[in-house]
Order: sequence, then structure tokens, then C-alpha cells
Amino acid sequence: MVTRTARERREERRQAFDAYLKECPARHLLDRISDKWVSLVLVALAAGPRRYSELSHTIAGVSQKMLTQTLRSLERDGLITRTVTAEVPARVDYDLTPLGRGLLPVMAAIKEWAENNIEDVLASRERYDRSRPDK
Repeated sequence: MVTRTARERREERRQAFDAYLKECPARHLLDRISDKWVSLVLVALAAGPRRYSELSHTIAGVSQKMLTQTLRSLERDGLITRTVTAEVPARVDYDLTPLGRGLLPVMAAIKEWAENNIEDVLASRERYDRSRPDK
């Protein structure tokens, strides 16, 4: 058995979770949380539990299929919980887990940045498109 120093073990762990590597699990997680529906669902749940219909009304443009897939993937990743309450009709609530809540500052900051900077981005796109002769 080969003995490794603490420094070597730390370096091995760092390389094992290097998001620049194609098969890195951290990269797959970055792919998931960078999805527009994921970010919108997480921010929509920031205020507390919500029913499916509330999420559907809050997140304009999301199809039933995409919302369902997004909620399932977030539940699988441990970012949200799905609670079914036995009543007629059955009540299903979605809420953030502590792990999901840990993402809120990042997601809220990205959402806020987008809302605060969209005019500059749109102006930049317009300038760029005007400067392109092939457009």
C-alpha cells in the first residue's frame, strides 16, 4: 500500500472535482444549476413552500413538462423536497432543502445582476449586430 502525504491526498481530491474536466461530477452539477428553469424555480421557492400551480403561474413560459422535469431533477439532487398532503384533492408542496437554500445567495445575485444590467447587454448586442457586415 502506497502512503501519501496530506498534501498529495488534497491534490488528488482537487483533481477529482475539477469542473474543467469533462466527466467531473461538479461540472455536471454546474450544468444543472445553470439551466434557466432551475434558477427560476430555486429563486421562486426562496419565500417558502409553493404548490405546482403557484410555480407554474410565477414562472412565465415554462411548460408543464419542463416544470415537472425540473422539479424532479432538483428533488433528485437534494435541492428541493416534495411533500404530499393527504386531502381531497391531494396537496403537493415544493420547498428548498438546506442544500438548496445554500444556493439562494448565488442564484439571487445572478437574477439581480441580469435585471440590473439587461439594458447594457441589449445595447451592446445592438452595437455588435450593427457592426457586423454579415447581418
